[in-house]
Amino acid sequence: MTTYHLAQLNLGLLRAPLDTDEMAEFRAALDPINAIAEATPGFVWRLQDDSGQSSTHVEVPGATDPLWAPNMSVWESLESLQHFMYKSGHASYLRRRAEWFQRPEGLINVLWWLPAGEIPTLDDGVRRLRHLEANGPSDEGWDLRRRLDPPDAFSRSR
Repeated sequence: MTTYHLAQLNLGLLRAPLDTDEMAEFRAALDPINAIAEATPGFVWRLQDDSGQSSTHVEVPGATDPLWAPNMSVWESLESLQHFMYKSGHASYLRRRAEWFQRPEGLINVLWWLPAGEIPTLDDGVRRLRHLEANGPSDEGWDLRRRLDPPDAFSRSR
């Protein structure tokens, strides 16, 4: 039986370049917030740049604006991701996101199941986000308002 993990991608459109004074508090919070994610039960993996820094430093494939910043991670379950998002130290920063991020047009997050042990690529995440935007929720990807069970959920419940 294959087990699945949950991948997530969210894109943020920064209000200013990451190295500006306006972004200093956000920039200072990156390592502590990533450490909280990594310590959260159910965390599996997160995207980092080539030097091991936050994925905020990674260029988004196909983006024409350099202020786009990706965040992509893999979790054992939706519940573990939601715990990190809403019940950990990350939540206070999430509530303040308007201080650091613009509100862009279109969708900015997508979730999908992938076989345990598989690491997603940013290209695939962006493709899934565009597919969700064009076609609506499906096994290719959905947003936080809709929950899709992993492909083996039926076989586990038997």
